[in-house]
Amino acid sequence: MQDNDTIVAVASPAGTGGVGIVRLSGSGAAALGRQLFVPFSAAFVDFKPYTLHHGRIVDAAGEALDDALVVFMPAPKSFTGEDVFEVQCHGGACIVHSIVEAALQLGARLAERGEFSRRALLNGRMDLTQAEAVAELIAAPSREALRYGLNKLDGLLGQRVQALHASLELLRVQVCVAVDFPEDEVECLSPEEFLAGAGAVVQGIDALLAGYTRARVFQQGAQVVLAGSVNVGKSSLMNALLGRSRALVTDIPGTTRDFLEEMLDLDGMPVRLVDTAGLRETNEAVEGMGVALSRERMAQADVVVLVVDGSVGADEAAAEVLAQASVVPVVVVWNKADLARPKVACPAWAQGAAGFVVTSARSGEGLEAVAQCIRKVVLADANHAPEALAPNARQAQALNRARAELAALEDDIRAGQAYDVCAVRLDAAAAHLAEVVGLDSPKELLDKVFSTFCIGK
Repeated sequence: MQDNDTIVAVASPAGTGGVGIVRLSGSGAAALGRQLFVPFSAAFVDFKPYTLHHGRIVDAAGEALDDALVVFMPAPKSFTGEDVFEVQCHGGACIVHSIVEAALQLGARLAERGEFSRRALLNGRMDLTQAEAVAELIAAPSREALRYGLNKLDGLLGQRVQALHASLELLRVQVCVAVDFPEDEVECLSPEEFLAGAGAVVQGIDALLAGYTRARVFQQGAQVVLAGSVNVGKSSLMNALLGRSRALVTDIPGTTRDFLEEMLDLDGMPVRLVDTAGLRETNEAVEGMGVALSRERMAQADVVVLVVDGSVGADEAAAEVLAQASVVPVVVVWNKADLARPKVACPAWAQGAAGFVVTSARSGEGLEAVAQCIRKVVLADANHAPEALAPNARQAQALNRARAELAALEDDIRAGQAYDVCAVRLDAAAAHLAEVVGLDSPKELLDKVFSTFCIGK
């Protein structure tokens, strides 16, 4: 990748549409734009910044390609911080690719994945969290995910992390003074002040990490696993929640041999609903593999929905699922309420569950209550503040590494370690925070981040 050349790419989705967008960025964007564009207005002299101009797009030989609107955005007030020229043409695949080909013939280079956003980062138009927010907004599967992405695009997460980084930098300066001038009469950082400063940064990191689970749920979908014995109505419940027949339902035990997974929207929260094989001892090899997969998916779940046949009550399978309630939240669904209802609101054997709902997959009773209970349990520990900030997986990983260094630093301070030894932990924590926002990020990290972007971003 060259920093000063002019790049071009299609910025609109693949396929055919009403409008297509071709974007150029770089020092030669305006000159290339003048070669590509023939204005319809006789009064046109040159591009007026941030103004749409109507005309015809031509190739290097002057052959017409399309009627279009174009806009020129000069540096530094553009997305990339460079001169940017955009063509808004008709959205046929042949049209947009012909315009890209014409730009290439005139000297532009095809952009790499995420290169527009990468240039915006390198030119100081955004930090790394904002650049990643661009891709997250494009892929957002829910309104809540959009809200988190917009908060990050506005720079709120980056500002919060940079404030924490600045706090560590101040501690580093104070530690250096204490180490370099131990005998001088200068104001020295006491262990208590050192602990308080590090602890404040840890609290700030914890506040950011608190939103990670909620954001992950709204961006990727919560995994909700239906579990229980055979013939308790797991498949019927799945079909009822989906509002259509997806899982095969029969009276024959062991019908579900593998797991089925379907997406479901619970009041704006995406859910990956998983129907699993009934838990029981079996000598049948294929069913045994299905039971093993059921236990595996339960261990990976955000919530396990234990389905119990109300006409039978709790059994060994129910006991097995409830035994995991301390690790994975379990919602008990008393199914087949049209045949039998519980004698009390929540039986003693279900007291350890995160929720208890009475339903009938056949009649539809309690289905809304099941959905609401699942949503409540998934979001139980989430941050509900409107301005909530949520790091993505990469950012959360770096924050967790910074937190681990600070936790070890606090142990070192309490143990009376020399400040020059403590400074090593402090330096490492600061480096991890810098990694979140892209301060002095190595090329390898940027390559990895932007390799997931589409070409036009």
